[in-house]
Amino acid sequence: MSVPLPDARWFKSSHSAPNNECVEVAFLTNGLVGVRDSKNLNGSALVFTPDEWDAFTTGVIAGAFSAT
Repeated sequence: MSVPLPDARWFKSSHSAPNNECVEVAFLTNGLVGVRDSKNLNGSALVFTPDEWDAFTTGVIAGAFSAT
């Protein structure tokens, strides 16, 4: 899916480290959510549907992606 992102308002979590090694998120039109690497602001972004984003954030909260 190709979604134009010129007006996206990207933000980082308040829990992000100050070294810019994190992701940025933007809430897009039609409920879509964009995610990009903060080190490559002009690079590609992933775009998720609302259901995909909800499933991802639920998994993060539940610790499904924990390295430990």
